[in-house]
Amino acid sequence: MKTDERHRVIAEVLRQQLEVSVEDLMQACGASGATIRRDLEVLAGHGVLRRIHGGARSLIGQGQNPGYGQRELEEQDGKRRIAAAVAGLLAENEHVWLDSGSTATAVARAVAGRELTLMPMSLQALNAAAEGNGAGGSRPALLLPGGSVVPGELCFRGPLAESTIRSLRFDTAVLTPCSVDFKDGLLAHDLEDAAVKTAGLEAAARVVVAASAAKWQAHARVLVAGLDRVDVIVTDRKFSAQDKSELEKYPVEVVSV
Repeated sequence: MKTDERHRVIAEVLRQQLEVSVEDLMQACGASGATIRRDLEVLAGHGVLRRIHGGARSLIGQGQNPGYGQRELEEQDGKRRIAAAVAGLLAENEHVWLDSGSTATAVARAVAGRELTLMPMSLQALNAAAEGNGAGGSRPALLLPGGSVVPGELCFRGPLAESTIRSLRFDTAVLTPCSVDFKDGLLAHDLEDAAVKTAGLEAAARVVVAASAAKWQAHARVLVAGLDRVDVIVTDRKFSAQDKSELEKYPVEVVSV
């Protein structure tokens, strides 16, 4: 099993249980104890878990929102497909506001070689977009919102970030909500995140939501906007007939990947 595959297995185990031993992970990953211990040190450094004697402890055992390091390991194939589809919706030279989070980072990678003006709301997305080099050396022109940076998430928050966003106008806002609900719409985990998401949505002519299947009906408490404010949803969720009936209540285009 390759390193990234072992990391995903370890992260998934720790989403299901509070603690796990090195011996159990050796069996789950088919790897030696030394290899598993090195994996745990790497993942602890990325905020995915906490090392304890003989194994590891989950950082989301009491239902907290998973940290960025753990979310980055999850649903990678689906996020890449979503990101590619979002990139396909963007025209050259568009001005784009890009939300924070692991899906947003995937979108930043997908547009890294494009001629766009991009305001990414996290340092991870900023770095991903800056590393691109398209045909003729093209890459996005990057705008920074300012504000405070949240430790671990490395996303921009606060009144300065909100003010900067609201002072500009974007062709497209790409939102990556913490949860999507058929009744309430787009939700975030905290008020500061909801505030910058709302600012990005209100500053854009078009709103594209990028949401993996796990975000639908996920647990989040702070309302950002209803689905009536969304123009396009890009997702890998497989919708039931009832889901489709709910979506037909809103003037939204759904792109399934």
